[in-house]
This record gives sequence, C-alpha cells and structure tokens, in this order.
Amino acid sequence: MSDKICNVLFLCTGNSARSVLGEALMNKLGAGRFRAFSAGSQPKGEVHPMSLEVLTSFGFPTEGLRSKNWNEFTKPGAPEFDFIFTVCDNAAGETCPVWPGKPLTAHWGLEDPAAVEGEGQRQAFVDALRYLRKRIELFLMLPHASIDEMAMRQKLREIGRSEGASSGASA
Repeated sequence: MSDKICNVLFLCTGNSARSVLGEALMNKLGAGRFRAFSAGSQPKGEVHPMSLEVLTSFGFPTEGLRSKNWNEFTKPGAPEFDFIFTVCDNAAGETCPVWPGKPLTAHWGLEDPAAVEGEGQRQAFVDALRYLRKRIELFLMLPHASIDEMAMRQKLREIGRSEGASSGASA
C-alpha cells in the first residue's frame, strides 16, 4: 500500500453525525494517503448542523459533506474500499451490502452525539470528534505497507475498543 491511496468508508445508520465526522477527519488527517467517504443505511438526508459547526470550529473542511445512502457505493463506478468502519452500533448489526474487493472492516462504535439535546449537545459532538480523531490517528500510525491482514484486523478491533467506545463496540 505504499503509493496507493486507500479508500475508507465510515458507516452509520443516519449518516448525519459520527460517520460524517469520520469522513472529514480522515480526509484531512490522511493527508492524501487516504480518501474517505461516509454513508448510512437510512440516511437522514442532511448533515446535522452541529457536525458542521464543530468541524468548522476545529478547522476541518465541510465542503461536499452530505448525508447519503450506502447503496450509492454499490453501483458501477463507485470507489472500491480498502477499509470500512461502522461507527454506530445499529449499523454494525445491520446486513450491509456486498462491497467489491475485500475491504477490511471494523466496528468503531461511539455514542450518538445527535441523541443529546440541549446545552450538552455541542460537547457531545466535540467528544465524538475527539474520540474519532484519536482512532484515526492510531490507524494512520499503523505500518500499512508491512502489516499482514490478520494483524491489521486485530489492530483495527483494538482501536475500536479505545476510549469513547460505545457498549456495542467491546465485542
């Protein structure tokens, strides 16, 4: 995987918060080595406004972010993924489409910041961004060019159990 740009898909049911945060983080932190996308099984149709506000406040680009159905990535001409991460427990339990190629998958579940209402909501989004950032940084530090598939799968699972993991992420 030395010069190859790897495609990463973040999945969540609604594709309005956690998966969108993952997409934005990976696209910036992956610095051209990784290209990220996000999708949902039942997309809300719009990105949660607090996702956009928090990303912008921390200097992450939001242009082009949108809520979309995962079926968009099963059509001819869609990117072939190297990695797929579910970031909500519901999406982890759903029957996903058959993805072309042999992407490595892992569950990186986080509590839904959009479920928090009132004055604590912004902090819930900041926390989700922080947890995802830490996971992506750990992922980017892995020796992608030299690690074998079994070791990579184990490392991806370990990352998913890191700080901020939802109760469904401990499996």
